[in-house]
Amino acid sequence: MARTIQSLERAAAMLRLLAGGERRLGLSDVASALGLAKGTAHGILRTLQQEGFVEQDPASGRYQLGAELLRLGNSYLDVHELRARALVWADDLARSSGESVYLGVLHQQGVLIIHHVFRPDDSRQVLEVGAMQPLHSTALGKVLCAYDPVAHAEVADAERQAFTPRTVTAMPDLEGVLDLTRARGWASDVEETWAGVASLAAPIHDRRRMPVGAVGIMGAVERVCEAGELQARLVAAVRDCARAVSRDLGAGRF
Repeated sequence: MARTIQSLERAAAMLRLLAGGERRLGLSDVASALGLAKGTAHGILRTLQQEGFVEQDPASGRYQLGAELLRLGNSYLDVHELRARALVWADDLARSSGESVYLGVLHQQGVLIIHHVFRPDDSRQVLEVGAMQPLHSTALGKVLCAYDPVAHAEVADAERQAFTPRTVTAMPDLEGVLDLTRARGWASDVEETWAGVASLAAPIHDRRRMPVGAVGIMGAVERVCEAGELQARLVAAVRDCARAVSRDLGAGRF
């Protein structure tokens, strides 16, 4: 059995303690409830306070949960709401396009796949939920970089690897790609990340009209493209799916 880190276990126990029952507790209350020495409890509480997970009331000296936990909780809820709202539309997109559908969000310096619908045929496929894709070369990543300033900053600071001869790595050239993405409302990746594979994606916005993710399809170049160009019907299908999810999130018409 893998060993656990005692200090992290104690910190988690403190957060659970502060989350239940009486919401403000003194140092003695926390130490007594968890069976810790006051010095140990105080050190962990101070660390949690510095990170924003715990706040201390200046008047009483008692501790309560901090705003950083609320921010992380809202992020968790946003991702799960996005996935829940996209389920039906993603299934419809897979059926209409005949290709795999991916839903991605920004995570650190990449795209985290939070939902994946298999291509609707009998081929053997691997579920890629939880996988990471690069920002600078994939259709999902380009969409996020084009519409989300945080994603744009991440890709500008990241090491942009050349996966194929088609990969755009120079930031001035990538800026041109992102300008085009914003102008037409979707992004593409034709053998820029994987040889023989093409993808396209469109942005999803929430009720604040903020970009919260991207949805797209991916498949063999010979299926997704026609005469060297992405098929117009597939572009329309992806954009329609993104608009539908955005509407369900309260974004209204785009």
